[in-house]
Amino acid sequence: QQVIKFSPTGRVLLTLGTPGVAGGGRSHFNAPADVVVADDGSIFVADGHAGGGNNRVVKFDSRGDYIMEWGETGKENGEFRDPHALAMDSQGRIFVGDRGNSRTQVFDQDGNHIMTWTQFGRPSGLFIDSNDIMYAADSESSNAGSMSNMGFSRGIRIGSVHDGLITAFIPDPQWRLGVRGTTAAEGVTADAQGNVYGAEVGPRMLRKHVRVR
Repeated sequence: QQVIKFSPTGRVLLTLGTPGVAGGGRSHFNAPADVVVADDGSIFVADGHAGGGNNRVVKFDSRGDYIMEWGETGKENGEFRDPHALAMDSQGRIFVGDRGNSRTQVFDQDGNHIMTWTQFGRPSGLFIDSNDIMYAADSESSNAGSMSNMGFSRGIRIGSVHDGLITAFIPDPQWRLGVRGTTAAEGVTADAQGNVYGAEVGPRMLRKHVRVR
């Protein structure tokens, strides 16, 4: 129930939340799933893994003092069901992987809703690189209709946040017809050469996808 900031050498610099105590409000979390930090040091926490928790995004300043929060359980714009991933683009916009609702919502840093996208699937992980290319890891869609988000295959979708167009797709290497639960990448990142790394929960491994030039 905590978010902990470490130095490069592993020293604890900041702790948010109350150890071993789940809850809401300013000093507790209920299953935080991801965190992103703005250029000014503001900290944003996605709090609500599994959809039955707080279903909110909480904002703190660089010292860890509570500033605000937004979101509640639901499917309307600004509401969440399992906010599982966060990323920030060059404009400072916050992208929230609203996994339980099979969509990505975009906000400014004051929690004002800007837009909602469904073309990136059912995101478990998000990463936006320095060129504003977003990588969305979808580990739960099912193109067999056995689970959720029918019509979408599991895998990593890639596209620019400027227009939202999908330009590449890496299929889930573990996906098979009728599978339930989470497979392949829940976390995703990319390096400066465009190689993509998926943190795979089912196989419990890190997989590198090499960009072919």
